[in-house]
Amino acid sequence: MTKMRSIKSIAIATALCASVAAPAQAAEDFKVGLILPFSGVYGGLGGEIARAFELGLEVFGGEVNGRKIVLVKEDTEGKPNTGLAKTKKLIHSDKVDVLVGPVSSGVLAAMRDTVHNSQTPFVIANAGHDGISGSKCSPWFVRTSFSNRQIVRPMGQWMYDQGHRNIYLMAPDYAAGHQMMGHFKAGFEAAGGKIIGEEYPPLQGTKDYAPYLAKVKAAKPDALFVFFAGGAAIQFVKSFGDFNIGKDIPLTGAGWLTSPLYIKKQGEGANNIIGSANYVTTIDNAANKQFHAAFKAKHDRGGSEFGVQGYDSARVIVEALQAVSGNTSDKAAFMEAIRNVSFDGPRGKLRFDPINGNIIQHIYVYKNVKKEGVIGPEVYDIIKDVKVPSDGCNS
Repeated sequence: MTKMRSIKSIAIATALCASVAAPAQAAEDFKVGLILPFSGVYGGLGGEIARAFELGLEVFGGEVNGRKIVLVKEDTEGKPNTGLAKTKKLIHSDKVDVLVGPVSSGVLAAMRDTVHNSQTPFVIANAGHDGISGSKCSPWFVRTSFSNRQIVRPMGQWMYDQGHRNIYLMAPDYAAGHQMMGHFKAGFEAAGGKIIGEEYPPLQGTKDYAPYLAKVKAAKPDALFVFFAGGAAIQFVKSFGDFNIGKDIPLTGAGWLTSPLYIKKQGEGANNIIGSANYVTTIDNAANKQFHAAFKAKHDRGGSEFGVQGYDSARVIVEALQAVSGNTSDKAAFMEAIRNVSFDGPRGKLRFDPINGNIIQHIYVYKNVKKEGVIGPEVYDIIKDVKVPSDGCNS
């Protein structure tokens, strides 16, 4: 036996003995960075997404191949600069494996380049910024929520088909508000309709919408189409009810206007509103019933459209982890696994566009109806399998 073979044999024997004697090293935790608003105007929405994400881990599995899925939460406060700073912390200091969030389109726009350049997988659980599905797309993003265009542009044609010819628009004065109204306007005008007025109140600090509603009343449109969410939606719908113009001018809009999270606080103004949404609580399928039962068991109430996006995001991540047997050392392979996830969820079939990573989904038209003293949504119509054009996307 040569000296070289002898040393090699000893090394092998030593390694074998060490592998028998030493306990197996625990797999490293899989870190999810929840980058959401937990304070500010959208604080309630961020909290709802986080609660539902945690529920999703309980339902679909919080551990894959020995890797425990742990959450690192950061508060964007709904502010782009804060969101960007917290994103950098999660990526560079906490070294998370994947990011989930945010709520605001402005925050998403601010963090986009940092996420793309660091090649960090990102599951967008709410923000609808259209550029992320277009010229600012990235192979490191998928969206389990919606793009702003996807929710409202189909409603332009739908509203025209219902006989509306002249519509007034209103939304908060920030990126998502202008995008939402711009896309509805494009769809409605393409169908032959006319926009006869637009108002954009400040997102922060608007307490009285009466001056804006007075302009709507004077214009006498066939309908008012709006986008409001969170605290702004509560105040706007209450103002609309108090102003008492609903009998003459129907209120319609993007579905977050009367979320189950806050519809009870909005009073009679919420009744008879027609909205378009990627999810309605009364969708009749097995996965939606499971979601509501699990959410109610944990939180003593049903889930919401914000919650279902967090819940589905958790399932996407769990299923992608399972597809790579818990091994995320190859980030590109893990991201590809995320993009290939498909399942039947509370909203129906969930799948991603292979080009821009945006979810392909039904858009539900609902109407709020009062039954036994309680106002709630009923599915009124379904615009099926809506996808978003990949304009300018070269990912």
